[in-house]
Amino acid sequence: MTKTRPGVRRKNRDAGTRERAFAPPLIAWYRTHHRRLPWRASTDPYKIWVSEVMLQQTTVKAVVPYFERWMRLFPDLFALARAPLQRILRAWQGLGYYQRARNLHRAARLLVRRHGGRVPNDEKTLRRLPGFGPYTTAAVMSLAFGRPLPVIDANARRVLMRVVGLAGEASARNDRVLREYLHGVFPDKTPGLFNQAIMELGALVCRNRNPQCLICPVLDYCRAAREGNQEVTPRPRKRTTKKIKAVVAVIEHRGRFLIQKRPPAGLFAGLWEFPGGKINWGESREEALRREVQEEVGAEVQNVRFLTTVNHAYTNFRVTLHVFKAELKRFPPRPGPDRRWVSLSAIRRYPMPSGSAQIVNVLTQAHGAGSHHGVQPENFSS
Repeated sequence: MTKTRPGVRRKNRDAGTRERAFAPPLIAWYRTHHRRLPWRASTDPYKIWVSEVMLQQTTVKAVVPYFERWMRLFPDLFALARAPLQRILRAWQGLGYYQRARNLHRAARLLVRRHGGRVPNDEKTLRRLPGFGPYTTAAVMSLAFGRPLPVIDANARRVLMRVVGLAGEASARNDRVLREYLHGVFPDKTPGLFNQAIMELGALVCRNRNPQCLICPVLDYCRAAREGNQEVTPRPRKRTTKKIKAVVAVIEHRGRFLIQKRPPAGLFAGLWEFPGGKINWGESREEALRREVQEEVGAEVQNVRFLTTVNHAYTNFRVTLHVFKAELKRFPPRPGPDRRWVSLSAIRRYPMPSGSAQIVNVLTQAHGAGSHHGVQPENFSS
């Protein structure tokens, strides 16, 4: 008796020739038109794993330099497992979603301890590791080991919803329908190529906006294109973006700046930042600044001067940081494990959220611009 392939149900014997013919033109297109990306030059499961984690919620263009630098810093699982978490977070700075980096580190240590520093060719083992959900597991298993596990990321989902003609938003229910379709078209011999091809098609041709249907290699199979619904399939999700206003205190003492470490859980866990926080309703920026410094540092500020305003967008919110330079009225607090006085040249060694990193850039430019760093006093009452 022929056994069903792991991860993919046995194909329907009555599946039509049209459905089974979907994969060949897609793979042929990919072989000719795919982008030459650094992780595609290797079947090393470690490199594939890192690239797939980086690509979650991040564009390919942004990931390439991070991937190349990561591989110089942590060329294998042993190097990643040995590295301190703060060094890993620093290398990840700017990619966002820092839990991804923490999971990479935790999983690397487990793989070194339990599997001799090798990524195992076993789906169940991978799924038990931190950060290995269905998508990452299927990507590593198919791309590195040639296992027939279909991958559905945002790009593949968009292609398949248009091909099948599924209305509505992306959802778990629709994903089940897409998997049923994949059972009929998924190739036995080239699962990795198929997965990469369908994701690449979504990135380059079957785009979210202005899809390039006339050059699509699987146009003949696309129901949404035949019905003229490709522009509205899938239906975009309505997102509410929360706007947050906050103050930040850049406190300097004898050429060093006060930074503090965020708690080990929650937003930006374990990253470093300048003191500050949200402006409460009815507070002025000065009141918020003084309150935040008092709460976080236990001291009062003086000689407050406006430095800059930083705007940064995250997935579900946009933050405006009103940044001020200030001094403390009394002797500065002593450094500790979660609080440091650091020079401007050393501050870049500390992993920071993107908003704080932008403030460091402003400070660096200001210190190179001459006296008073271009800072003018501000009248808070105005």
